[in-house]
Amino acid sequence: MSETFLDEFLDGPGETAPDTGLRDQIVDKLKSIYDPEIPVNIYELGLIYGLDVSADKDVKVTMTLTTPMCPVAESMPAEVEAKVREVDGVNEVNVELVWEPAWDMTKLSEAAKLELGML
Repeated sequence: MSETFLDEFLDGPGETAPDTGLRDQIVDKLKSIYDPEIPVNIYELGLIYGLDVSADKDVKVTMTLTTPMCPVAESMPAEVEAKVREVDGVNEVNVELVWEPAWDMTKLSEAAKLELGML
């Protein structure tokens, strides 16, 4: 049984699995947003906790910030929403800012650690 068949079976009749190419484009957009205090993009910083793309191409981004006192706490979610909306094919966009689990340095990607001289 192919993975595509299984995905279609689990999604139900008339629906298709989310477009992974679309997800990759969204990730590229997220990688263009930088934390103003740390010279690393928000994706590699580990600030994006979840990225869900529905079969209808609605997008939900679950994210956090390095601290609740971050100077961009009010503007960063709006910037994320605007960037995701720039991707062709995206319908609705919902950005949810969460504080649990709290962000810490363990969430940095290998690329971020390299950029920050931690490797």
